[in-house]
Amino acid sequence: MEQGPGGAGRTGGGAVRGRPRSEAVERSIVEGVMRLLEEGVPLAEISIERVARIAGVGKATIYRRWSGREELFCDVLRTAEPPDPGLPGTSMRDDLIAILESLRQRGLATRSSAIMHNVYAQMKSSPKLWKVYHAAVIEPRRLLTLDVLRRGQANGEFRADVDVELANDLFVGPMLVRAVIRTDAGLEEGLSERIVDTVLAGLGSAAH
Repeated sequence: MEQGPGGAGRTGGGAVRGRPRSEAVERSIVEGVMRLLEEGVPLAEISIERVARIAGVGKATIYRRWSGREELFCDVLRTAEPPDPGLPGTSMRDDLIAILESLRQRGLATRSSAIMHNVYAQMKSSPKLWKVYHAAVIEPRRLLTLDVLRRGQANGEFRADVDVELANDLFVGPMLVRAVIRTDAGLEEGLSERIVDTVLAGLGSAAH
């Protein structure tokens, strides 16, 4: 992983403290990466030097915000994705639907963007980048779902004898299969509700 001067930067997308942040500068850097991707430049050929040139900033400016290419690319991907969901908090079912709806929207966004589809494919061939993306984006979402399930168990909305790790896979798995593997399958409106209610019914819990 590339390191900035003195090891400065951020890991897992976290901001560096002690230095004012300029949203305009960060936006120009992220947009610079997106322009390179739109031109068909592979991730492997997008260096910090190249990003600095196209964004009109110095390399040190980039390294003050990101510790290297992996963290920068991770933020670029998050910028291109729909925002993380705000959970209604009214019930476990409602929160699960909100989480799955976010996955559905991400699947639709990836399908509609050839650039993002190619970036994800390239990212999976880069162990460093995939590790950073997993830690900064995928794992927090998984932990959020587990927290929803555990709260549901504590509130009596979910059977106490069910393994929440397995239940997480049962809820999220169908949406991921359609979004990532079965790209010809539908991601229609209402799919999130159907998945949640089907899994809850199968586990012997009330859907409402």
